[in-house]
Amino acid sequence: MIVPQFLKWMATAPTGKRAEATHALARAYLVSDVDDETLSAMEAAMTVILDDPSSEVRYALAKALASGLEAPRHVILALATDLTEIAVLVLSRSPVFIDAELVEIVAGADEALQVAVASRPRLSNAVSAAIAEVGDRGACRRLIENKGASIARISFRRMAERFGEDAGMRQALLQRPDLPPDVRQMLIRSLSDALGELVVHKSWVAEDRARALTREVCERATVALAAETETEELGALVEHLRVTGQLNTALLLRAVCAGNVALFEAALSVLARVPEARVTSLTRSGRQRGLRAIYDKAGLPPMAFEAFVAALDTCRTMAEEGSPKDRYRFTLHMVESVLARYQDITDGEVNELTAMLRRFAADQARDAARDYARISTAA
Repeated sequence: MIVPQFLKWMATAPTGKRAEATHALARAYLVSDVDDETLSAMEAAMTVILDDPSSEVRYALAKALASGLEAPRHVILALATDLTEIAVLVLSRSPVFIDAELVEIVAGADEALQVAVASRPRLSNAVSAAIAEVGDRGACRRLIENKGASIARISFRRMAERFGEDAGMRQALLQRPDLPPDVRQMLIRSLSDALGELVVHKSWVAEDRARALTREVCERATVALAAETETEELGALVEHLRVTGQLNTALLLRAVCAGNVALFEAALSVLARVPEARVTSLTRSGRQRGLRAIYDKAGLPPMAFEAFVAALDTCRTMAEEGSPKDRYRFTLHMVESVLARYQDITDGEVNELTAMLRRFAADQARDAARDYARISTAA
């Protein structure tokens, strides 16, 4: 059927027949090997169909063209402004759109169309950034769950800032394997705060006690996170902890006692503004005078310096002699070595660190016991 006859027939044909014919025409346009004149006529026919009064017909056109790389650009753009169900088809699939168009659509569209854009098989950093900044909750959730989306650190952080208090969004973000460590820690803290507020609201424990418990839980999780963080990402994590007021003595001592010297080194580098290579050289060699100068410049408490030195010395000794194989004995030996270095000091802050270290050893013992039980029952 030639195109003029097709258009004449479309003027009187039933809706269902028009939809079928429209789908066939659009598919033929994408896959048929025809001359340029015929191709232009087919394109003109599809352009006319954009004005068809039936959404069923226009939907058939969108469905046929949605994934086509050679689909007429002006037809796709028109369909993107049609009824929601039609626009969603092309926005979620069509490779015809450029990033600038998608960003503009996200900025002015309702949630359904934002979700459609967030569902595309591939998304660039630029489009993801637009969704993270202005997208509704549903669009950001879909973006997070989209494995084909490229998401920059700043976009992850923006979504964590906007929706971190939402349990579902937190879980979705934490399940992303490429979530930056500093953003992961932000969500860990948000979760800890939420648990603390629940405990206080339910009057299960006193508010001060609840805050202390949630702070310690957050520190434990942060140390575990840092242990799994790539070296090149530690600086960003430390800077996040510094800006949010979480980079404290207890956290750093807990990290060193867990064998994570790299976090302590990165923290000294950031706080003292000294190249990390210099800090690493001093901590690994045991040169206390140089380390003390950087430690003081970092603004850490003078009375805790001996605790860090003891922990670092113990780490070096264990590295040379061989560490205990299980986590509990490693931690117990570490904590006993640290406590022995300043057990006669009665300064209040050191006493607080002493209590923290004892709790830390007890926590590790319980974790080790759980590991043992899990391994034993699985055998």
